[in-house]
Amino acid sequence: MASTGKDSREQAYARGLYPRPKNEGRSRNMKANRRSDTKPEVALRKALHARGLRYRKDLRLDLPSGVRVRPDIVFTARKVAVFVDGCFWHVCPVHGREPTSNEWYWTPKLRRNVERDKAANEALAEAGWQVVRLWEHETLDDAITAVTTALSGHSERRP
Repeated sequence: MASTGKDSREQAYARGLYPRPKNEGRSRNMKANRRSDTKPEVALRKALHARGLRYRKDLRLDLPSGVRVRPDIVFTARKVAVFVDGCFWHVCPVHGREPTSNEWYWTPKLRRNVERDKAANEALAEAGWQVVRLWEHETLDDAITAVTTALSGHSERRP
């Protein structure tokens, strides 16, 4: 008989793989975090589409180096990959902070996210792609400018 999701979660807690949530509200909050279609990402996509720019969303790119990346917005013909990074999940230098509870779990996890971002940037650059990384807190106008600049071929965004 297959175990339910709740049973497997309990087993993971018991083995120390994941921390137990402090309360049900925190658990609901964390479960509600999305991998794609975040508010800043959707706002940027709508604004780019309104300007006549066409793109693919959440397209998996299998790069020649063997690395797989899934940018939030992809301009395939111009080889521009756009990521809209969350401040917590990608350790924003302005808003990112050290976790104060369950540090044993969160600190390495967030470090791996940053390392994965760096590896993705390098693999994309090796494959001839231009990378635009935006923070979720950046203004929509700044984000649009960064993307349109990259599309025109003169970007100096943080990779």
